[in-house]
Amino acid sequence: MIGLLGKKIGMTRIFDENGNVIPVTIVEAGPCFVTQIKTKENDGYCATQLGYIEKKLNRTNKPLLGHFKNANITPKKFLVEFRDFDLKDLKLGQELKVDIFNVGDKISAQGISKGKGFQGVVKRHHFGGGPVSHGQSDRLRAPGSIGASSFPSRVFKGQRMAGRMGGNKVTIRNLKVVKIDPEKNLIFIKGSIPGHINGLVKLMKK
Repeated sequence: MIGLLGKKIGMTRIFDENGNVIPVTIVEAGPCFVTQIKTKENDGYCATQLGYIEKKLNRTNKPLLGHFKNANITPKKFLVEFRDFDLKDLKLGQELKVDIFNVGDKISAQGISKGKGFQGVVKRHHFGGGPVSHGQSDRLRAPGSIGASSFPSRVFKGQRMAGRMGGNKVTIRNLKVVKIDPEKNLIFIKGSIPGHINGLVKLMKK
């Protein structure tokens, strides 16, 4: 596996050589720096930790300052692990850019979905709502019955009800890389990816 951390810039469209419209999401991927390399002998599993976006010294605690000093890099705001990273001769402090991906690659994008606050069952679980007829003027979006009567006299766990929606970790697989701009560290991905604008995105290729 190889991967990068990035920032979602937004969506636009581009045209291929035949004039077809391709909806794309633009991600500013990297540059990322290798802050730690974990091995099976020392840590029990193989992983590579990448750091992304500069962080002020006065906002970094002493343990993390020593962690970054060991990699000989400046403090980073985000630290994320990638299991079984596949770049050969990987070294501490090494800089990784968007050119580790190629046009046509199939990648996965992981981010935190947009938070939508407290929502009802129609929006959250796609309930159909109650009938419009027979005088039910205030029951159009109501959930209806939520349990049995005397038995089991309780509501089952996992019952679909109103509640907080969004703000979950979401991974979308098999996204296609349409275009790469190495000078600006931009990668153009066909389709939509989770998260809000300027949200952190984890890009992975197996």
